[in-house]
Amino acid sequence: MVTEVFTRKYCDPHAVREEKVEASEVIQFAWEGAVREVDACEECFKEHETRVEPLVDYSRPVKKRRAKKATPAQDDRPENDSADGDDE
Repeated sequence: MVTEVFTRKYCDPHAVREEKVEASEVIQFAWEGAVREVDACEECFKEHETRVEPLVDYSRPVKKRRAKKATPAQDDRPENDSADGDDE
C-alpha cells in the first residue's frame, strides 16, 4: 500500500508571531556571506520586495540587452504626409 505525504510550508515571518499562514513564495537574503532562503506568503514577499533591494550575483558577467531597431521608413516619414493621403 502506498501513501502520499503532503507537507505544508508555513510563512516564517508569520510563524515568529505564532500564526500559521501557508507559504507560496521564497525570500532570499544574504547572511554572514551566504545566501539564505525563508518561506513566505505573498503578502510578506511583496513587503520584502518593497523594502529590500534584490540580490544580484556580481560574479557573473552582465549581458547587454540589444536595443530594438525601429524601421527607418516609418521614423523618417513626417506625420503630415499620411494625413494628406487620406484627404484625397
